Amino acid sequence: MKLTILITVYNSEQTINKLVEELIKELKDYDLEIILVNDGSKDNSHNICLNLYKNFPETVKYYQLSKNFGEHNAVMAGLHYVTGDFVILMDDDFQNPVSEVKKLAEFAFSNNYDVVYSKYSHKKHSFFRNLGSKFANLIATWLLHKPKNLYLSSFKAINKFTVEQIIKYDLPFPYIDGLILRTTSNIGVCKVKHAERKSGRSQYSLAKLISLWLNLFTNFSVKPLRIATFLGFFFSIISFLLTISAIIMKLYEPNLPIGYASLLASVSFIGGIQLLAIGLLGEYLGRTFLSINKLPQFIIRQKFESNQKKFDNQSEK
Repeated sequence: MKLTILITVYNSEQTINKLVEELIKELKDYDLEIILVNDGSKDNSHNICLNLYKNFPETVKYYQLSKNFGEHNAVMAGLHYVTGDFVILMDDDFQNPVSEVKKLAEFAFSNNYDVVYSKYSHKKHSFFRNLGSKFANLIATWLLHKPKNLYLSSFKAINKFTVEQIIKYDLPFPYIDGLILRTTSNIGVCKVKHAERKSGRSQYSLAKLISLWLNLFTNFSVKPLRIATFLGFFFSIISFLLTISAIIMKLYEPNLPIGYASLLASVSFIGGIQLLAIGLLGEYLGRTFLSINKLPQFIIRQKFESNQKKFDNQSEK
């Protein structure tokens, strides 16, 4: 059985070298493959990853993207080159200790699950990051019919069958967990420990989190559009009833003053709902437009593999 570790690299010069060396040491009993995908790092990560490939050419594969495409796009790039029976997706910040990687691998190989998600007894992320994760999980439960007791962790193991189904998705806005949930329900959970970040800080800014949530909202469900339709129908009924009520009150009380403030509030509220619905529809149409125009999911500038020399502009998807 072959195990692949897929790590997306972004400004990881302080951690990636030690992480790969510890993985190779800890997982020496496995037929191991480590795939590094450099997602447009601005520091010295490229040279460090290149040296890792040169030092461990039979184990390490290295792919440099032409720019920063985002974590999920970088994962999709790496999944196209996976050869293991299981692939473990993990971050480059040591918050998933190497000992827990081995634990997750053993659990994946000893159980007949398509995907195994990790579950943390206590997460060492910031309050903001934890809040964002909880929000994304709630939305995924509603939109994607995710089991309520399943936490969508970025640290997970995926078998070869599921990987082959995931990489069939070739549109520019991937969401890995959404692709998993639409492929299989044969999912297990493994409890692991979560560690403090050893250096740097999370690369997930508010803008990136919003972009990720939009991928979840608009790529895998039309429920947001149905909610907009429902809200339009609901407020149309409310407006009609309020109009009838105002006419009746005016007939019974001719001297009743016109409510300017309540009218302004009602118009502003309904106008806000309309703009929200239009914006949501525009998001769907914009993504459709970009997909039709073949916005690339990722572009690999250079590939470093033991069975071939590096070459430029090789892969675009």
